[in-house]
Amino acid sequence: MGLDLDFAIRHSGRPAAAMTRRDVARVLLAVPSGHALVALPDLRRQLLAAGNPLSVRFWESAKAVLMSIESGVATVGDVQRWLESSGTEPIMLTRSYFLWPEESERGPVATEMYERLVEFLEERLAAGEIDPDALAAGDPGARHAYEELQERWLGTPLPDGRVPNVVVNDEQDQELYAAWDEEEAFALGELRRVLDDLPEPPFPEADLRSAARRLRVTLTRPGYPGNVLRACAGLEDGDLPERDEDLWLTVAAGIAAPISDLPDEEDAARFFDMEGELSHEDSILASLCAIHHADWLASVIALVRYGPGVLASPERIARFIADSEDVDIDPDEPEDLEATEMLFTAVTPLWAHLGIVDRAEVLTPLGWWGLPKALERAWSSGPALPE
Repeated sequence: MGLDLDFAIRHSGRPAAAMTRRDVARVLLAVPSGHALVALPDLRRQLLAAGNPLSVRFWESAKAVLMSIESGVATVGDVQRWLESSGTEPIMLTRSYFLWPEESERGPVATEMYERLVEFLEERLAAGEIDPDALAAGDPGARHAYEELQERWLGTPLPDGRVPNVVVNDEQDQELYAAWDEEEAFALGELRRVLDDLPEPPFPEADLRSAARRLRVTLTRPGYPGNVLRACAGLEDGDLPERDEDLWLTVAAGIAAPISDLPDEEDAARFFDMEGELSHEDSILASLCAIHHADWLASVIALVRYGPGVLASPERIARFIADSEDVDIDPDEPEDLEATEMLFTAVTPLWAHLGIVDRAEVLTPLGWWGLPKALERAWSSGPALPE
């Protein structure tokens, strides 16, 4: 792959005299670092001849980062920060935690806003408000000013009233919701397909009545597990379903698809405290929300196939998932199994409070009957996507 001025012009879409540092930096990063290092002197001379010399600081920084890449010591963050030091590259992650999607994952809105910000930065650079040499030198003041400039633009309404950071996040949310709904619909279809080939477990009426009676007491008590089960099921208003079956299935479904967070704002804020630790309840909710549809599907199908009496410990469930022939999962690394096991350590104690498993973490007749119904309810009702 040859890197010369013609390649740079085609890649950047600009004539040589109009190319910015960002254009040249992206050209250099578009080819293997070894090729870029070899071509660097000629490209510099060609741009100089075209009346666009850029600066000594830029070329020195380009050589340094390319050598760092070639030697294998550069991190993704190092390269991104160098690209940002061009003075017209948007900061990937701002101090307010706004994150631009990767280029290949940007929707139409994100693409438009990204291009608008590049144009804005080019205008500010031409006006002398951005010092790219100081950015390349790692000057803290220049970096701070550069970040502030972008933060203000991201939060300022455009002439049409749209606020860039809001509309980009909204677009990402919509894409996430769509992907989530698609995954959930597929998992629900697979669950129903497998259940159609399995015998219907008998209805354990006495066990359900006893479990629902205990559950009604648990849900009225403060603290764990009542607060977590209420949040999972969306029962924070205090009104409980009258029918035992509805109550039990609502709560069991909530464990697989939590509907809300804990109501305590101080606890919820812990999710965003980068230096603090999550409370016990928040950790449980975070684990429940991190379990994939495929993991729920594989584990519940395995338990239903084996029936009452099968061990349903977190370790055993992780192995069921790894060995599943119904779901395309391949956690062949020990750390994958350990991660799955850790997530399900949040599940089995809650299952025990519903009588799905007993104290020895063995599946009960109630769990055999109710788990597939609860999972089907969770994926049919379309609960809100956990935040």
